[in-house]
Amino acid sequence: MKYFALLYCLLFLIFSAFTESRYTYSLEKEILLGTLALGVSIPSLFIPDSPGKDISSDKNRVNAFDRNLMFSYSKPLGIAGDVAVYGLAVSPIISLIGNITDLNAVVTYTIMYGEAMLLTFGTTEIIKKVSGRNRPYTYFDGLPAGLEKDYYKSFPSRHTAIAFMSAGFLSSTFFMEYPDSAWKIPVIAGSYGLAAGIGALRIASGNHFLTDVLAGAAIGSLYGWLIPFLHLRKKDIDSFAVTLTAHGFLLNLRL
Repeated sequence: MKYFALLYCLLFLIFSAFTESRYTYSLEKEILLGTLALGVSIPSLFIPDSPGKDISSDKNRVNAFDRNLMFSYSKPLGIAGDVAVYGLAVSPIISLIGNITDLNAVVTYTIMYGEAMLLTFGTTEIIKKVSGRNRPYTYFDGLPAGLEKDYYKSFPSRHTAIAFMSAGFLSSTFFMEYPDSAWKIPVIAGSYGLAAGIGALRIASGNHFLTDVLAGAAIGSLYGWLIPFLHLRKKDIDSFAVTLTAHGFLLNLRL
């Protein structure tokens, strides 16, 4: 029992500012975003596969940027990446702990994360099927047993996309929900560090090229930040000020 009491006290210290969540949902918004998310994810399941070119051991067929980071298949490293991405995928619940008793906040977070996940899955699946890029391990000793139906879905890396979507989602929501928390930097750095580690595991395991991982990171980061931003309450959206300059734009955030 004392361990539960200690955990409660720790969580209370971390999330000491129990205020109304800065995120909310609306019927009109969810109809639009939900339709978009389903419109991307469901059709992706019915797009015909486009198997890559014949399996070859000629690494010169790979672009110079990716060629120096090619590895043969490693099942242990692949499993490590699977476990890590599953763990990171549930991490956004950390941002909800301070408002866990608020039904509106729970529903909002569920909707936001569902939309972000569907968009990430659908986008990566469509690109995978259209691009039909062979995985790095096919350039070594042929196809490992059991991977005969997945060898041509290298680009982009879905594991990396989900990892960076989760990291972006957690970082953006934690930053907005707990602006005064001393845990902001550790949470953001830790989540992105783990996401980068997952990307590295996908490369080291022979499942992906560097460009696959970079593309996955870009896709995941986009949805991980965009979806929460679109659900900010109006007063918090108004706290963002964008000013155009001669060299680009300047973003100011007033908390």
